Amino acid sequence: MRTVAVLGPIPRDRIVTHRGEVFEKYGCALYTVAALSALMEPTDRICPVVHVRKQDEAAIKDLLAPMPNVDLTGIRSDTDRGDVVQLTYEDQNTRREAQTGFMSPILPRDVEFALDAEAFVCVPITDYEVGQATLEYIRANSDGVILLDGHGPVSTLTLGGERQHRLWAERDAWLPSVDILKMNLEEAGCSWFPREGDDGAAAMGQPMTEEEMPRFAEHCLRHGVQAVCVTLDEEGCVAYRLDGDGNLEEHVVPRIPVEHVVDTTGCGDSFAAGMAFGYLFGRDIVKACQYGNAMGAQRCAGSELSIYLPRAETDAQIERTYGPMAGAARA
Repeated sequence: MRTVAVLGPIPRDRIVTHRGEVFEKYGCALYTVAALSALMEPTDRICPVVHVRKQDEAAIKDLLAPMPNVDLTGIRSDTDRGDVVQLTYEDQNTRREAQTGFMSPILPRDVEFALDAEAFVCVPITDYEVGQATLEYIRANSDGVILLDGHGPVSTLTLGGERQHRLWAERDAWLPSVDILKMNLEEAGCSWFPREGDDGAAAMGQPMTEEEMPRFAEHCLRHGVQAVCVTLDEEGCVAYRLDGDGNLEEHVVPRIPVEHVVDTTGCGDSFAAGMAFGYLFGRDIVKACQYGNAMGAQRCAGSELSIYLPRAETDAQIERTYGPMAGAARA
């Protein structure tokens, strides 16, 4: 039996797609949990760790109740605070974000029941929700792999509740408590600030360029991270790690095609689920990225939680796309 913990909000989302369609539903960590539930065995244990509003607790638990491997212990409403979010898409990948409800932060005491987990998948959407102290506590008290989605540390709230990018200036204090760092190009750009006078210093906060990615990844890897993955929207992702001699490896993992994109909300959260699952088997970062791409592709093909495929069908989808020998390293 495997145990995986998922740390992050389950917000009440109102989503306006780039086609003008409107969805109202719960999101974020809910997608991560549902994707993991589809991949893992019924005897496994998935532990969402989240604070929600009392008015949302029953509905969220009802959505998760059909998933036999989900442990509802960590869904708590004692503070009666949870995220409420408005997402308005300008195109398939660009959106405006506003937040009117604010989850209580996840503290060390909230994760104590799940410290036996083999992986901790952290998918915060704003900077305060899963803090550095909580990751340090997990690192000190568990042997589980810690995956951090960089969306949280580089996103903050204005006085009006609008969510905006911020520089992750305290990045290096976090890195020793992270095993896998997953970000998109915009988030990576908010996390890379060369010294004044160095090439690239003038571009702080802009989407990361292809030339900057290896420098950024190597910096993170030499500060304690085991793997860095940067997602590239429709182009798949690129992952980095150090080989046995300490040299940087780059792995480009193309996307899994989707015939009709319905809703891209939660693709990153689903990718994180697949990546954590794949990494648990042999610590293979390429296989982890393939699972990440598969779960992201499944997510955007529909709007319901039932869109995720079981493990055997996901394996077949991966083999059709990449073949059995895909993912050779590029030094």
